[in-house]
Amino acid sequence: MRKGHNLLAVGDYNQAVILDLIRRAHLGLSRVEIAVETGLSAQTVSNVARRLLDAGLVREAGKLIAGPGKPRTLLQLEATSRYAVGVHLDPTVVTFVLLDLAGAIVSDHRIPTPSAADPDVVIAVMAEEIRALLERESVPPERVLGVGIAAPGPLDSTRGILLDPPLLEGWMEVPLRDALADATGFPVVLEKDVTAAAVAELWVDSGTHRDNFAFLYYGTGLGIGLVVNHDVLRGASDNAGDMGHLMVQADGPLCSCGRRGCVGDLVVPHRLVQRATAAGVLGRSAPLDGSVDGPVEHIDFDATDRRFSDFARAAADGDAAAVAILEEAATHLARALVSIVNLLDVDHVVCGGPFWRRIAPVMRERVERLVAEDPALIPSHPIVVENSTIGEDVAAVGAGCLVLDQTLSPRPSALLIAG
Repeated sequence: MRKGHNLLAVGDYNQAVILDLIRRAHLGLSRVEIAVETGLSAQTVSNVARRLLDAGLVREAGKLIAGPGKPRTLLQLEATSRYAVGVHLDPTVVTFVLLDLAGAIVSDHRIPTPSAADPDVVIAVMAEEIRALLERESVPPERVLGVGIAAPGPLDSTRGILLDPPLLEGWMEVPLRDALADATGFPVVLEKDVTAAAVAELWVDSGTHRDNFAFLYYGTGLGIGLVVNHDVLRGASDNAGDMGHLMVQADGPLCSCGRRGCVGDLVVPHRLVQRATAAGVLGRSAPLDGSVDGPVEHIDFDATDRRFSDFARAAADGDAAAVAILEEAATHLARALVSIVNLLDVDHVVCGGPFWRRIAPVMRERVERLVAEDPALIPSHPIVVENSTIGEDVAAVGAGCLVLDQTLSPRPSALLIAG
């Protein structure tokens, strides 16, 4: 628990500390309990509580009887006082979520990613979908804190620019953050999709078992979100998490990067669809050419999505060829995860993303077992591999949580007083 500070210049920090504490206490907290938890004076807590009540961010909710004396009034978060919008841009699908102030999903919606290579067209569609989402839920714009957008990297987070995502043709040097802000009128934050997914897991479940974990993101591409000591690792340029070129098969196929056996090229959905088609699991209509990192015009994302569902159902029904393909994919993923676990000493791997749920019944236990049995594994503690409880919307939820985080989470940088 972060402590507050009884200094005149840190009101915003203290407000964030108290608001974050109230958010995490679902039954509410009294002013006395808040003072004990934060180390703030009773007067400071009272002043901040009044500001939060006046802003409609918290409400008084019942009384707490704790021994002799006057009952204490509980403060609870007013979840419907503010909202955040989260958007996830994936080459296959664009996901939109509306979150309340507590981070709960009020509404979600998905559309196929517009096929136009012109980013302006896609951004215009995003803005219209956001407008329609707020209208359907009768949320006035003034109660929206902002929009978070999760997108594939690499990106320049300082300038809010997508640099050149390998699976988004025509998206080189696109100023996505500012363009969406201009189109919607809301402040916009931009985050890499795998990092946003890790943020979502921290926000939804902030228990101690979430102190050190990796989020295996399985979408159109493959990535990893990293959390160490309860902090999300973003790296020097906010582009941490590209695990696709970890080599897991020395004699594997040649990747576009020039190496052989890169995990991303071996296990991404369109590669598994190709193998399933070649093995007779699927019909011959699925695309068989193209590389995950090669020209995107060789990849039919809509066909991949449909055929991947057919492939996953075949594996779940026990089709021997389909199961063998997933077992091989599990081996490749486990080898890559062992390298990450050894490097960062995490004890949990959370798996999610738009394509994961479809193969999770076959993959999760296999990956967990293969990680545990790998002779290269160094940490002696168990490595738990689990499915995300958030579901396919995890990156969009994380994007929305980034907006909430800026409002609710205390930041020690607020204590720096400029001269």
